[in-house]
Amino acid sequence: MKTGFALAIATFFAVTQPHAVHSADATLDPQEIIISAEGHELSEFQWVKRPVVVFANSPADPRFVEQMQLINERLEVLNDRDVVVITDTDPAARSAIRTQLRARDFMIVLLSKEGTVVLRKPTPWDVRELSRSIDKLPLRQQEIRDRRDVLRR
Repeated sequence: MKTGFALAIATFFAVTQPHAVHSADATLDPQEIIISAEGHELSEFQWVKRPVVVFANSPADPRFVEQMQLINERLEVLNDRDVVVITDTDPAARSAIRTQLRARDFMIVLLSKEGTVVLRKPTPWDVRELSRSIDKLPLRQQEIRDRRDVLRR
């Protein structure tokens, strides 16, 4: 009897757990976080989002592919930090964002909510490294303190 009950409980958790993980992922739409640079300007995001801009000369660039895989694996972490990922893989289009940041070849650029460039990297960066850089920003520190104060009440 005990074995049957334990088996039933184990089966219940095995069946419901993947669904719970999937439903958490389903609430986060990558199209809301990852956008094309075409038709956008950095001023749209000032005080609202922290842009992470990924430049490449082609969508087939291995560094671009790797960076986007790293980002897609941890979208929820970036969403928690009010990040918008802006991609630009067409240098010939000369988007306003590419022109403003003077991008060449592959580059990843992190901007603060204030609109200042926090870092530029010529190689793909893990989301953990990006989130650490974001968490050191003064405005992000204030957001963390404010959230902590709300939870204490």
